[in-house]
Amino acid sequence: MKKQLLLATLFVLNLHILFAQTATITLRGKVLTADGQPASGLTLSIKGTRNIAYTDAEGRFRISALSGSSILIIKSGVSSEEQQVAINETSDKQLESITIKEKSYELNEVVVTGQYEAQSVKNSVYNVRSISSEKIKLRGATNIQQILNTEFGFRFSNDLVLGISDVELMGMGGRNIKILLDGVPVIDRSDSRESLNQIDINTIDRIEVIEGPVSVTYGTDALAGVINIITKGAGQAKFGVSARLQEETVGKEYGTLAGDGLHNKNISLNWRNKGWHALAGFSRNEFGGWNVPPKTTTIQEMPLITWWRAKDQYLGNAKVGYENAKFNLWYRLDLVDEKIASQTGMNPNIYVAKFPTYITNRYTHQLQSDINLSGKLRINGVLGYTDLQRKTNTIEQNFATGTKVLSTGQGEQDVAKFNTAIFRGVAYYKASDMISFQGGLEYNRDEASANRIKGNPVIEDYALFLSSEIKLGAKVSLRPGARFIKNSIYDAPPVIPSLNTKFILTDNLDFRLAYALGFRAPALRELYYDFVDASHTIYGNPNLKAEHSNSFNGSFVWSPINQNEIRYSANLSGFYNIFKNRIGFTQDPNDNTVTSLFNVGRFKTTGASLTNTFAYKALKADLGLSYIGRYNSFSEGDYNMAVPQFSWTPELFSNLIYNLPKIDASISAFFKYTGQRPGYTSDNTVPNGVKETKIGAFSWTDIMFNKNIYKRFTINAGVKNLFDVTQLSNTETGSSGPHGGGGGSVAYSYGRSYVLGLTFNWNKS
Repeated sequence: MKKQLLLATLFVLNLHILFAQTATITLRGKVLTADGQPASGLTLSIKGTRNIAYTDAEGRFRISALSGSSILIIKSGVSSEEQQVAINETSDKQLESITIKEKSYELNEVVVTGQYEAQSVKNSVYNVRSISSEKIKLRGATNIQQILNTEFGFRFSNDLVLGISDVELMGMGGRNIKILLDGVPVIDRSDSRESLNQIDINTIDRIEVIEGPVSVTYGTDALAGVINIITKGAGQAKFGVSARLQEETVGKEYGTLAGDGLHNKNISLNWRNKGWHALAGFSRNEFGGWNVPPKTTTIQEMPLITWWRAKDQYLGNAKVGYENAKFNLWYRLDLVDEKIASQTGMNPNIYVAKFPTYITNRYTHQLQSDINLSGKLRINGVLGYTDLQRKTNTIEQNFATGTKVLSTGQGEQDVAKFNTAIFRGVAYYKASDMISFQGGLEYNRDEASANRIKGNPVIEDYALFLSSEIKLGAKVSLRPGARFIKNSIYDAPPVIPSLNTKFILTDNLDFRLAYALGFRAPALRELYYDFVDASHTIYGNPNLKAEHSNSFNGSFVWSPINQNEIRYSANLSGFYNIFKNRIGFTQDPNDNTVTSLFNVGRFKTTGASLTNTFAYKALKADLGLSYIGRYNSFSEGDYNMAVPQFSWTPELFSNLIYNLPKIDASISAFFKYTGQRPGYTSDNTVPNGVKETKIGAFSWTDIMFNKNIYKRFTINAGVKNLFDVTQLSNTETGSSGPHGGGGGSVAYSYGRSYVLGLTFNWNKS
């Protein structure tokens, strides 16, 4: 009996010792930056386990660990640090504050677009521009156009007939710009990048822009550059709720909460627990239009230029995922339901008017994963699918009888369907501190169908891409790369090469130089879309070739002052692009009554910019200028006047943010001056005639005030378009395109507007 009791006692003691050695406790602590600020949004893990945690807005964290000796890994996106933690007790442990080597502003400048892994702007081989979540919040924006409108190199145009807008970057139009949502391409039904304003502004964390081709990594369309819209994560809180209500006048027109004006409403939820996380959001954006004529207006009385169509958007998103120190998997769904209301003037002879409605439904699915197989090898997978439908529904109303019927005119009842699928698998291997490799494969499939699209065409694209980042000592970094393509429809370039370089000339001066061959595949619409009505005969061309560009970019980044309270840096950059096989509209050589798309020739853009960033205590300022030239095709040939090779447009911009810590508020101003745009067009009044055209200069300024109240609320108020820009002068009196306004002016905005908004945030740790 004694022997049995002794054995039982020894057994219990062994269990106690074993339990004590493997007991799970909670580590609590705080992470600070090198300048003493809370380091929020960092990932922490316990080496050798799947335990993971995140720092909150105050830099605090809480993570589970086993008693004994553990290694705490702190990953900032700029670097990764390990800290040995001795845990001898069986109760929760409070750690002393941990200080990382990065300063607070460096954590805010982490970029992912085109990178092997998240890293700071300073360390990137690419010259990446990042628009932070802070700037987006301070803008009081209701769409992405309002954010980019005062960024240098960007210019927007508006199609008032269809109620959409397009973007231009570095002198090149929207079809040469790749739009990404969390790295997944966003499709549009036409050349215009109208999708930019169909993404919920409330779900955006930051926007990253790379100027110049990134075709090796992202494929077609990335000739002018890439705009990567990065959405918010679920946050570090266990549960959170946010809501936003913002009202804005449209010129002098406004209706309370509905009707005239701009009305933005949003609610979002987020949740996190033991590696699992989820979020969901819903927004409604209402634009009541501007200068809209009454429904009984006759054709002769219709305003041709200043009529902005009413728009109603419902935007939804949801995201769910799981992550630990080695693995990350998430799925995201984005929904768009948009209606744009239009009308034609009443025919005074028969008292009949038509009311078209353009309805867009977009569903975007993406499934992404990251797997860290070891400290050297990581695999990323992306699966995306987008379904886009654009309907035209036209009602014909007889004001004499009061009857309404569906109109039967060509194209007035139409459904266009587009869908695209993408799979991309990428492996990243870090052979040493001096050399890393990236290899991947990509498959794209595009399909379209509509009454005006011939058949049910499908384009499939297969690609293999390889690149490496080579560090020649501490001062030189090289990134050569190549993309190999096989396309089911057109003859794609057999190989797309690129070479990016970075030289650290001094501790404060970096130099980047890059070359890339860009390409843009002809879109399904350009290949197969036919548009024929009483005044148009436009045919697609299935024999189009892909556009090519040879692009050269260079930049100097100088950072002479980098202290705790004062920072200054300057970025001088330039670019030169030569395009071949550029796709454009022209008359069919066999039938001058027919317009079609052809590879019409070459095009060039060039320019330079200088940006200065300054921060002193509560003041942050960006000031810069750019000078962009666009090629004049009339400079080649025998014409009645000498035409310069390039037409130049200057830009001057400034962003100022001043924080008022005593009242927990800030004042911000965003300014941009865009000089006149000269150009040339045919003059049919004289043989071989050419005449100069000019679109007038304009200045755009937004001023906003933001203040936090009662910890959970933020109010914002301000004025947009301070100088009341509505139309730009235009010496070309003809139509500027299929839906151009002509008439000697270009519609740019609906005028000065006033903003008042309220945001609510609540989080449970």
